[in-house]
Amino acid sequence: MANAGLQLLGFILAFLGWIGAIVSTALPQWRIYSYAGDNIVTAQAMYEGLWMSCVSQSTGQIQCKVFDSLLNLSSTLQATRALMVVGILLGVIAIFVATVGMKCMKCLEDDEVQKMRMAVIGGVIFLLAGLAILVATAWYGNRIVQEFYDPMTPVNARYEFGQALFTGWAAASLCLLGGALLCCSCPRKATSYPTPRPYPKPAPSSGKDYV
Repeated sequence: MANAGLQLLGFILAFLGWIGAIVSTALPQWRIYSYAGDNIVTAQAMYEGLWMSCVSQSTGQIQCKVFDSLLNLSSTLQATRALMVVGILLGVIAIFVATVGMKCMKCLEDDEVQKMRMAVIGGVIFLLAGLAILVATAWYGNRIVQEFYDPMTPVNARYEFGQALFTGWAAASLCLLGGALLCCSCPRKATSYPTPRPYPKPAPSSGKDYV
């Protein structure tokens, strides 16, 4: 039962991480406008995501513009898009595979070894999905830091980390943790020792004493 509970906990954490990856990919707040410096207008907030850039007015009006040209995007943004999509697709595969290997499911009940392998394979795929998400968010965050501290970047064109980036980091952590728990939830096979051989009994005495 302890292994089944650990397996279920790992699946729930990984599933929540997968949901967080979808939310992070869809949100436009990957980087938000930095209000550092003098003469900064705070009447509007600007932020950008993987698919669009938005401007929020102090009146509550929000205007967004979708990135039309794929070739006009930076290589970092294109790579981040691809890695996030790959991570989400790997998460879909991991959910189906891990569900088959869950002990609370009735699939493959007759083959316990194959069921355990499916759970481990699902955990490994979740680990790969978490790594893809982690690389994407770390790469994008490194780009923000480089542009922020670049002396050639104007003060009024600097951005900081957005909420979607933090959501992506949390999603990657949950996927990695859940995948690791799924991989470790299967019990190890007990070591089998050879059956000890009985020692031969000594021959009974003939009852004759020799002097």
